[in-house]
Amino acid sequence: MVADIIEFLIRWMHALFGIAWIGLLYYFNFVQGEYLKQAAPEAATDVKAKLVPRALGWFRWAAMFTFISGLLLFGAIGHKHLTNNYIVVGALLGTLMFLNVWLIIWPKQKIVLGLAEGDAASAGPKAALASRTNTLFSGPLVLFMLASPHLGYVQDHLLGNGGGGASSGLWLSIALVLVLEANVLFGKMGPMASIRGVIHMSLALAAALFCLLALL
Repeated sequence: MVADIIEFLIRWMHALFGIAWIGLLYYFNFVQGEYLKQAAPEAATDVKAKLVPRALGWFRWAAMFTFISGLLLFGAIGHKHLTNNYIVVGALLGTLMFLNVWLIIWPKQKIVLGLAEGDAASAGPKAALASRTNTLFSGPLVLFMLASPHLGYVQDHLLGNGGGGASSGLWLSIALVLVLEANVLFGKMGPMASIRGVIHMSLALAAALFCLLALL
């Protein structure tokens, strides 16, 4: 009973931190970025000096605590032998998003904001691409966080404990996600450059991954 309560509280914290993280991700991509394109130079300078560092602080630490609480939950699920295809892909997406925040977005943004040495002209687009990729991943991430407890605990989707094991759909899903993540390091923004584009791509990716996992 005590263990169940602790697990529930960790799940609550995971959702709470995740709301803060993804909410700020959408704020940066859908609100702040579009505002800075149109803002007067003095207004943009003030935003970058006073607002952006504070928002990035909440953003990166929300990502950190979402990731830590997610690890604890993943361990609890694995201990019960209830790991399923949906949670594996969701956890992969969340882990890559967390790494993008701490290893790409934050270091590059520090350069852009003048908090660290470096080439701001190249750092800005790199941070933007990682941020848009996280936005791309956010749709399927939330889908699989919900699908795991509601659709994933059936025999064909369980990994181990007599379940169906890793399906071809799972391996194809993992490969697709890793290809998209590789684009963060070596590719370009492409259709993610516009808000409409990244939203449509996120929905399309969610549909594609869901079909792979549900049908293969």
